[in-house]
Amino acid sequence: MSSTLIKNAKVVNEGKVIEADVRITGQKIEKIANDISVKHEERVIDAKGNYLLPGMIDDQVHFREPGLTHKGSIATESRAAVAGGITSYMEMPNVSPATTTIAALEKKYDIAAQNSLANYSFYLGATEDNLEQIKRLDPTRHCGVKVFMGASTGDLLVENPQALDLIFRESPVLIVTHCESGPVISQNRDALLQTKSEFTIEDHPKLRDAEACFASSSYAVGLAKQYQSQLHVLHITTEKELALFESGPIQNKNITAEACVHHLWFSNQDYAQLGNLIKCNPAIKYPSDRDALIRALHTNQIDIIATDHAPHTFDEKQVPYDKAPAGLPLVQHALLTLLDHVDQGRLSITQVVEKTAHNPAIRYAIEGRGYIKEGYFADLVLVDERSPTIVTHENSLYHCGWTPFAGHQFSSRIKSTWVNGQQVFDGESVIASRVPAMAMQFER
Repeated sequence: MSSTLIKNAKVVNEGKVIEADVRITGQKIEKIANDISVKHEERVIDAKGNYLLPGMIDDQVHFREPGLTHKGSIATESRAAVAGGITSYMEMPNVSPATTTIAALEKKYDIAAQNSLANYSFYLGATEDNLEQIKRLDPTRHCGVKVFMGASTGDLLVENPQALDLIFRESPVLIVTHCESGPVISQNRDALLQTKSEFTIEDHPKLRDAEACFASSSYAVGLAKQYQSQLHVLHITTEKELALFESGPIQNKNITAEACVHHLWFSNQDYAQLGNLIKCNPAIKYPSDRDALIRALHTNQIDIIATDHAPHTFDEKQVPYDKAPAGLPLVQHALLTLLDHVDQGRLSITQVVEKTAHNPAIRYAIEGRGYIKEGYFADLVLVDERSPTIVTHENSLYHCGWTPFAGHQFSSRIKSTWVNGQQVFDGESVIASRVPAMAMQFER
């Protein structure tokens, strides 16, 4: 069985940073100690005092397969993910056709088993009439059920109160929600049309404002309390919503919340330069909201940081605001944005690890991942916090070929990524010789 010894690392785990060596044997971490002796024919990597982190577990991505592969695929987007230090992901159901049956869900697992470079799980999409499919979900295999509680289209929009009651009462798995109120967005639209004839990107956070978010997220939280559901509210964007969520350890919560990297980075002040490239739902809002989200990471009202990676082609974004699709590519640069927050004193390196690795592992009860521990899968990221990364469209690995961070110089660099003990990124190139990924398993 092959082994790799990582020497001279600053291991970041469970709120501490320790100097240690880490031995990987096969798929797992065999030993963590000071000054481990090198075995015969063992591969040795000198970390040179750089940070060794557990790989980011991204609980919200859109990899566009099946049906939308001109935007991205499980193969292409997982390549970008491992280059960015994301070693596991959970993928969303709004593909074509939408993932609303167990059969469609299992087809995605089959695709990932052949093509994914990062570990994977997939959400079933809730509809107003697929409760029997939801009840068949396997808590040990399927990460959760996604509920679009407004501001969506087609079968995946669930607004009927009776349908929502049944989902929150009967789901055997974690319920994750996109919370924006369609009726409030419509009211905002009508009000704005009293003063203008057409909308621009600067109107996006006015149309999808704090009231639209709060109306929906408070409804979801109320349902979860009524039925004692396990609820995770995705991509919180407003200061107002934070009052819905308790501080304290994630282990003690039935209701949790997350923020996404772009809402921690951009604000409405960036629309003038980036336009539709940063159009997303929920909308990027105001500096005060961004600052409140960062504070909420410290108070633990926000438990998890994810990406909501959602690529579209550059041409699809080059249309008038109303016609432009929402979403942006993020997985390759997500961890780098958080390391910039560390460099600028807004977060600590241990908080980044807690919110991107430990807490997703706890919330989803992921087996053997999310920590640097002996016996755990070797999903690891080596980060050089002293070596910058200059971003261009050309050096991004997204199938869509562009990034909203083009021209930015991040303070850190991803030096290496391992998935299940196999090095898949060497700081310059994706180097996987075989598909190393596995379907995540859940201890629940």
